[in-house]
Amino acid sequence: MTTKSPPEVNGTAVTESLKLKDPSIPSDTLSTVDGSQSSTSAPASANSKEPTTTTTEAVQPSDSAPAAEPELEEPAGPPSYGWRFYVIFGALVAATLLSALDGAIVAVALPTISASLETGPDYVWIANVYFLTGAVFQPLFGQMSDLWGRRWVFLSILAIFTLGSGLCGGANSSNMLIAARAVQGVGAGGINMMVDLIVCDLVPMRDRGKFLGILFGIMGLFTAVGPLVGGALAQSGQWRWAFYLNLPIGAACMVVTFFFLKVKSRTDGTFAGKMRRIDWGGVTILTLSCIAVMYAVTYGGSLRSWTDPSVLAPLIVGLFLLLVVFVAFEGSPLVKEPVTPYHLFANRTSAAAFAITFLHSIMGLYMIYVYSLYFQAVLGANQTMSGVYLMPSVIGFPLSVMIGGTLTTTLGRYKPIHLVGFAFMTLGCGLSSILGVGSHPAMWVFFQLFLAIGNGLPMACLLPAVQAMLKESDTALSTGTWALIRSLGVIWGVTIPAAVFNNRFDQLLHTIEDDGARAQLGGGQAYSHATAELVDSFGGPVGDQIRDVYSRSIQRVWHIAIVVAGLSFLLSLVEKEVVLRKELETDFGLEEGEKKTEEKEVAP
Repeated sequence: MTTKSPPEVNGTAVTESLKLKDPSIPSDTLSTVDGSQSSTSAPASANSKEPTTTTTEAVQPSDSAPAAEPELEEPAGPPSYGWRFYVIFGALVAATLLSALDGAIVAVALPTISASLETGPDYVWIANVYFLTGAVFQPLFGQMSDLWGRRWVFLSILAIFTLGSGLCGGANSSNMLIAARAVQGVGAGGINMMVDLIVCDLVPMRDRGKFLGILFGIMGLFTAVGPLVGGALAQSGQWRWAFYLNLPIGAACMVVTFFFLKVKSRTDGTFAGKMRRIDWGGVTILTLSCIAVMYAVTYGGSLRSWTDPSVLAPLIVGLFLLLVVFVAFEGSPLVKEPVTPYHLFANRTSAAAFAITFLHSIMGLYMIYVYSLYFQAVLGANQTMSGVYLMPSVIGFPLSVMIGGTLTTTLGRYKPIHLVGFAFMTLGCGLSSILGVGSHPAMWVFFQLFLAIGNGLPMACLLPAVQAMLKESDTALSTGTWALIRSLGVIWGVTIPAAVFNNRFDQLLHTIEDDGARAQLGGGQAYSHATAELVDSFGGPVGDQIRDVYSRSIQRVWHIAIVVAGLSFLLSLVEKEVVLRKELETDFGLEEGEKKTEEKEVAP
């Protein structure tokens, strides 16, 4: 066989071709073949803060083998994944469903559970302690997974969640149920964090958006299905099965994880030495701050006024511990390996993406809660019809998440998706603020779609944006911190609309003529009493007045949402555009596999 010599290539043309394909490549990393640029820059090392691209390695000047332009134009093939990867991913999807379904089912069944166990005012802690423990342990699990490996930490988390579910199902008192929900919350928060982390370990940065989009899309879909299951169980008096359903699914996830999630882990150090490396001080401060803040937001604006010392004091103390003491402690010499190190926020892209994550998480539940309030209190829909009216959100959100994740993988970029998504979100909030008592159904259908698109598109590319300019060795810490910030945003996503709504409602309370209605709905009680049955019970002009006050109060809530969504859009402008890496460099990948792709690349 005759070997054909490669054609001569103009080096300047090759350089220009590369820059047209990827404008983000610095000029000093490209050298022309004809010697027009005499010095050659080596590709960035794996430890460089600036991520490398495969394109920069395409031009390597050599006297014996000059580069050929057709080879430069040939795109790299997509990475291949074996059957074991998809088995593991299926287990991750099932684990995600555990967390998503549990929260949604219990939210609907909560009144029945509360009545059955006679919890009284403590019923709020059945849900809130779940969110609290789920949030504070996520950074700790990230640090532990670096020390002991992903497999055993994830197995332990699944066991904790399954145990907590069994204890919840068997609870015979409110105190036992609250304690069991605390255990279950630890597992749920760990599941959410570890699922994201394992995906990041197994998938290159470029592909993470696609797989995270599938996970978040399915999570959103089953979060919408959960209320139907919860309602059916509550009506039949079988609320304990809301927890018992988790037992077989959790057991199946543990079996699959044990046999298939065989990933690399560190073997250095003793157990005692690893325990000493954990940032116990930071975790303790974080836990105390979240407890104080959660206590304040649980009672503030509903059972007690926000100016009540029993609400204001823990809120101030909690925020001080979180924003001052915790931040200062993490940067002090007392901590050798902080659970939330400063360097995660050292570049503007990661810092902006963390802030965007917090704001986006606020808006996640905002949309569902406020529209449910509008449908029931203003339009007079019952709970079932309210769920039907939410279908544009229920369908639009998961589809948008998957589309956003696919676009992230296809384009290799996240900033344009953030900008488009938050533009839709801001528009949707603005349009929703004009809804009133007599608004046409087409209005709230399309306005929901705008919000669903705005909420869904950026969802799957928030974590890749955080990690784009960080080292792969920071994957666990950045994922744990990202999960914590997301959880805190969810808490405020329920608190902010309730506080704004109740405050505005009390301002307009004087427009309701009936003394009984004012007594029943005033003092921060309007949000928790927003049902069609209550409004219809007054009837006549008083009922119309109540609907009008509800409508105007909801409009104020949307005005605040415009600010949150608009700020997210502005922060997206701050992000630096970084092409997501196609290479996977991790110490925690699968123990076997990945060789087929390498052999394919070097095959003649």
